[in-house]
Amino acid sequence: MTVIRRLRAGSPIRHRHRPWPLCRRCCGLALDMGSARTRAWIAGRKTIIDVPTITFPGAGAVHPIQRGAIVDVPGTARMLDQLLSRRLPRLTRPLVVVTAPVLDGPAYRERARTAVEVLRPRAVLTVPTARAIALAAGADLSLPLLVVDIGAHLTEVVLLVDGIVFDARRTALGTTDLADAGATAEISEAITDMITSMLRQDRTSLTADALSRGALLAGGGALRPDLTRRLVGGLHAPLRAVPAPHTAAVRGAAKILQAAHAHPSAGGTSPPGPGPLSR
Repeated sequence: MTVIRRLRAGSPIRHRHRPWPLCRRCCGLALDMGSARTRAWIAGRKTIIDVPTITFPGAGAVHPIQRGAIVDVPGTARMLDQLLSRRLPRLTRPLVVVTAPVLDGPAYRERARTAVEVLRPRAVLTVPTARAIALAAGADLSLPLLVVDIGAHLTEVVLLVDGIVFDARRTALGTTDLADAGATAEISEAITDMITSMLRQDRTSLTADALSRGALLAGGGALRPDLTRRLVGGLHAPLRAVPAPHTAAVRGAAKILQAAHAHPSAGGTSPPGPGPLSR
């Protein structure tokens, strides 16, 4: 997990945080920005906001995130402003946790940070989407874990070891491609090939151990029985679908948000001005 913005050093501790929603002096936001859908959870609320990832700057709709990459930072900022600014408590600066595709690295995190600035956050944390999914599933992170995240426009296969990304692969295919007759087979074969490549290149037994226990399946693709059947047949290994797999990433980010909120270092309140950046 990467801290991209933090509180001003030396800020006084003015109160101890209580669990949300009892704590009314601070605000928190978990955010999963996908190519097709953006999902958000505001601390203290029971429901997840789930809307299309689009904005309307003029005559038509614009898709600011494509194939897992933020291609239009101002458009992403407009979308977040329209979606969340009126929903967040006034006169507060939220602590924000954002999920990020594993293989987009610093570029995605930097663009996400810039877009989220429209919400005037007091701190922004990023977490690999695969780790957020594992946390939502309540997986045992002390054991190697294989996460298959089949999104709308992007599929990632990630090996977590002690909760840290050990290996990862991706393909620019997702559930929106399943309208084509052969797309189910194509996505299944791509995932099988990625995992096979990981097995061949892993000089340890970590990938094999994780696969033998069953890969964790998330994203909208986990809701497609035809796709999961093909994967089981192609991998000759079990799969474990995360409950409500399409919202797993934002629910995992919410768990990280709650843990960060309860940490003693979060006991202060941020001054109105921007704090220093930490990378």
